[in-house]
Amino acid sequence: MALLSRTLVEWRGLARVGGPILIAQLAQMANGFVDTLMAGNASAADLAGVSIGVSLWTPLLLFFVGLLGALQPTISNHMGAKNTQAILPIAWQGLYVAMAGCVLMIALLWSAIALLGLLNPDADTARVAEGYIKAFLWGVPALLLLTALRGFTDGTGHTWVFMAFCLLSTLCNIPLNYSFIYGISVDGYVLLPAMGGIGCGWATTLANSIALLAFLIYLHWGKHFARLRLFAHRYRLNWPQLSELLRLGLPIGITLFIEVSMFCAIALFLVPLGAQTVAAHQIVLNAVSITFMVPLSLGMAVLLRVSFLVGEMQLQRARLVALSSLVLALMIACINVPLFLFGRFAIANLYSNDAVVIAIASHLFVLAAIFQIVDVVQVTAVNALRGYKDTAIPMWIVLLAFWAICLPLGYTLTFTTHLTLTPLGAAGFWWALIAALAVAATLLAWRLVVFKPEPIAAVRQNA
Repeated sequence: MALLSRTLVEWRGLARVGGPILIAQLAQMANGFVDTLMAGNASAADLAGVSIGVSLWTPLLLFFVGLLGALQPTISNHMGAKNTQAILPIAWQGLYVAMAGCVLMIALLWSAIALLGLLNPDADTARVAEGYIKAFLWGVPALLLLTALRGFTDGTGHTWVFMAFCLLSTLCNIPLNYSFIYGISVDGYVLLPAMGGIGCGWATTLANSIALLAFLIYLHWGKHFARLRLFAHRYRLNWPQLSELLRLGLPIGITLFIEVSMFCAIALFLVPLGAQTVAAHQIVLNAVSITFMVPLSLGMAVLLRVSFLVGEMQLQRARLVALSSLVLALMIACINVPLFLFGRFAIANLYSNDAVVIAIASHLFVLAAIFQIVDVVQVTAVNALRGYKDTAIPMWIVLLAFWAICLPLGYTLTFTTHLTLTPLGAAGFWWALIAALAVAATLLAWRLVVFKPEPIAAVRQNA
């Protein structure tokens, strides 16, 4: 009973930290939903162009989000150790990483414009995609600086701060999208020409820039950061601190890139099966992405809590949080599984009225239900390990599961007609996802159980 009582106390703490993270994640997803909805109402070419543009910048963004993801456990660890004088220098190193990342990401996206022709889009789609990316490029600095500032505020335990400015960005994005996509006219005078899908890029840039400006103002004058004025002093580039951030963050960035690139590769592999199969796969993937926000937010809360407790030298309590979070993750899966099993037809009908698409999607939702069980375990375990600053081994586990198991197995199950195998179509890749995530979940959970953090003396010295 004592163990149960302590566990429930820790779960309530995770809920307080994770609730704002969940709202922030959903707000960010809402931006993509608004872009898709409004661009789709403009024209099919506008929607296709925006989709291509999003597919190009999303993997790059997630890489840099992971790279900057070392800020949260590092700063939270210092908070737990009451080593607050080390927080601002680390936060400034994160800002330097974000600034360098801006240059690199802009260069890569600009180069990607030249590769659009390889996708062989029609002229209108290519025009929208190119215009969208060029408009989006102006907002890259705001996007990465927001990510770095999130590391600072989340790491200090104020997860609601980033949530508030995510909601501000979403609220700005809706009217800006409408204005730039459809234009503004007053009494016959065109104040702003209709840009179609290209306008989504400008709306995203402006919305993130407004959120960044408001974020900076709050950090300078907000009462919660009276003792940690980020811009009261500028800290120089510190190579030992910077290299430590990169040592932790690079495996996280590579891990996120591996995950998103795998899903992009699966979508491309399914193209020969026809538009209806691809549409059904995307419907299921989108629904899974929404429910995934709950275990993802739990994992991010576990990361912050574990790193804080390790800094505070409460290693047994950190272990309780880390291991009990796996149980909590499975309880979340117990909600998601019946949702997909019994609601699969209703969910499919929300996305499409095509009978074939609904039939394929409803079958895939059964596999998505099984997928939930292993997915929640792996995302919780990998974040708990990041709380211990263990990022390299988990990266190799994810690489093994997704690229060495999932893609070859999925391609074999989906298309192979020999060796007495019957091609499973899109279901083949979902079975492969289940197998790969089962391997990842098992290895990551095992790693978490046997993992032993640094001795207390060493941790104090590093703090």
